[in-house]
Amino acid sequence: MDSETSVLAAIGNTPLVRLRRVVPPDCARIVVKVEGANPTGSMKDRMAQAMVGRAEIDGRLRPGATIVEYTGGSTGASLALVAAAKGYPLRIVTSDAFSEDKLIQMAAFGAQLTVIPSPGRLITKDLIEKMIHTARDIAADPGVYWTDQLNNTDSIAGYHRLGEEIWQQADGAVDAFVQAVGTTASLRGVSAVLRQHDPGVRIIAAEPAESAVLSGTPAGSHRIEGIGIGYQPPMWHPGLADQIVTATTAEAEAMARRLAREEGLFTGTSSGLNVIGAIRVGQQLGPTATVATLLIDSGLKYLSSGVYDRSARARFRQP
Repeated sequence: MDSETSVLAAIGNTPLVRLRRVVPPDCARIVVKVEGANPTGSMKDRMAQAMVGRAEIDGRLRPGATIVEYTGGSTGASLALVAAAKGYPLRIVTSDAFSEDKLIQMAAFGAQLTVIPSPGRLITKDLIEKMIHTARDIAADPGVYWTDQLNNTDSIAGYHRLGEEIWQQADGAVDAFVQAVGTTASLRGVSAVLRQHDPGVRIIAAEPAESAVLSGTPAGSHRIEGIGIGYQPPMWHPGLADQIVTATTAEAEAMARRLAREEGLFTGTSSGLNVIGAIRVGQQLGPTATVATLLIDSGLKYLSSGVYDRSARARFRQP
């Protein structure tokens, strides 16, 4: 299919929006990339397109092969989109710890799911390792290509364009960039571009307070999907970030709800964490600075997760 007529041409060029009502006085200008505007509602469309495209070019992924990946859901949905557009079968290893909406979306695009149960539906190091081991076993079958997102540096290039978009849309005025750490690919891809434009741009990593392993605390369990795998990701290195910020799951969920009610931006919990981090950095830098961050995905991926359910239902009225 011609790239100009494929759904894959719709990836990227998402809006950059300034936050106003959730930002306290004397804080920097906070701008957010609305990555929920991508075709599957996630920034992960960018990395999926890069991982599949580069593997096709160098022959690791051949026509008729099956793609396999372990994922909390957004990467899986993005891979499912790319696989559907290009005609590849896809097998996904995931868990009931993640939003049912994400699992349904992956299946809707045609992915075959293996769902691993997690006690209390919590995201833990043990769960991530079980998912990886299961995907590795599947990848041993002939005719299978494992994208292996935690180790696949092809994904970094998928975020270079995102960095360029941020720089251009912010008119070259970016003093700091904040991003939550999952694989580390988006932090590395965006920061590389921003620092090419201005070596003085501050790079801030964000992680769940309950499992702040990059900050040097023990691994724990949390409910911020897509990040905080419980150990240092292979693509992370300590010199990547100038600062690390944390927030609890409850704080991140509360900010996600505020973004919906006060800014009209419907997003997920990791995005709530990003905004908390951006505000904290913005308070450090002051009102003349600009801090950029990402609204990683759409709140439509979290309708069944409980993040919005209770607060939304409280507003229902019977006739």
